[in-house]
Amino acid sequence: MYVVCVTVHVKPEYVAEFAGATEANARSTREEKGNFRFDVLQSLADPAHFVLYEVYESEAAFREHQKTAHYLSWRDAVSDWMAEPRSSVKCTAVFPTEPQEW
Repeated sequence: MYVVCVTVHVKPEYVAEFAGATEANARSTREEKGNFRFDVLQSLADPAHFVLYEVYESEAAFREHQKTAHYLSWRDAVSDWMAEPRSSVKCTAVFPTEPQEW
């Protein structure tokens, strides 16, 4: 499995818009064949800090996700709402290793 953890710091005045657009993107992503999970997390200490936790069957499935209309629309919509460029860490799952275990 291919796991992507994205950290996003949003300008405070765009937190609600970012959350809504990101939820819509996550819902569409969950419909993709190669996606096992897409969680949108918001910090309790700093509501402008989000973490996107994405799990894909493979790196290729993630790359296909990045070509979808819903991802491209999300990317363009939220770009000006970010306080700084988003960052990500790519991982492999050690445990659990099968999606049905979640």
